[in-house]
Amino acid sequence: MKIDVLVVQIIVAPNFDNFTTSEVRSSYITLKNDDSLDPVKLRKKLYAELLKLVKKSWLNKKSSNIKGLTRFSKTALFDANELTKNTKTEVEVKPFSGSTKPHTLATKLNHYKAELLLNIGETEAYKEIYTEFPELVNEIQSQYNVARDNNTKILGKIRAIEGLMKHDECA
Repeated sequence: MKIDVLVVQIIVAPNFDNFTTSEVRSSYITLKNDDSLDPVKLRKKLYAELLKLVKKSWLNKKSSNIKGLTRFSKTALFDANELTKNTKTEVEVKPFSGSTKPHTLATKLNHYKAELLLNIGETEAYKEIYTEFPELVNEIQSQYNVARDNNTKILGKIRAIEGLMKHDECA
């Protein structure tokens, strides 16, 4: 089964569950760092990728009458290790000449962007839970603050790496 490596990177995250295709698309565009992607075509491609996992019973598809609100959730059969293992062999490795610094920085940048997206999802989940259960504000607030602080730290790391990469381009 061939699954896009970035899709795997997004959905294997432990706190990435009960998601829409649009949420995967947003994460994908951020990780790919390519503004030239057509969002409509990309959403269709990602939807097809997610349906492959539904067929394998690794994801459940919860349809909605409202367009764009179909949600996917991981099943008990979802195996992040198996999914990651299978997609790694399908990645085309391009020979890299010269310094590995740009490659390493790009890898770190993608990792931090993925981590930021996960933390943003976590903070959004806390907001949703608070809306549904305002009586849980004391339990939620400290966890929300930690997630928000992590977002700030990760964003700082992203900016630092992007600054280094821009500096290297100018040099």
